[in-house]
Amino acid sequence: MSFRIQGLSAEPFRPFYGLSDAALRERGVTRHIAHCTPGFPDRIELRDASPGESLLLLNYLHQPADTPYRASHAIFVREGALQTYDAVDTVPEVLQRRMISLRAFDADDLMTGAELATGAAIAAAIDKLLADPAVAYLQAHYALRGCYAARVVRTA
Repeated sequence: MSFRIQGLSAEPFRPFYGLSDAALRERGVTRHIAHCTPGFPDRIELRDASPGESLLLLNYLHQPADTPYRASHAIFVREGALQTYDAVDTVPEVLQRRMISLRAFDADDLMTGAELATGAAIAAAIDKLLADPAVAYLQAHYALRGCYAARVVRTA
């Protein structure tokens, strides 16, 4: 099974880049400076921020469908990130170095299955979930804190 992992588009976050801490707080966003790596996973480029890089911590609606699974949670985006991660049959290091919760959803945005995996086992878990024809897409979450990480879809 061939799959594509996609980070978030930078566009919804660009208006926050460069705002003062006070202006960010007014919008429910906080700025953090990475002090170690790994530790601050960016959701746009799907990489850990390097020490000294600025990230924005904000609430993100990662499951917007009007179902019982509608959900949002805190995520980091690297301030200034522009290039959305989009790769086929490749699991980025930022995911491989953490326990990942993969959640499978059907075309009606209802959860049909889930798997926990880490490292090289992530690709196999993706293949297993996408083998079900009822699955329309997967969401990857960082299992420890439950934060949204990335979207996974089948390729043609």
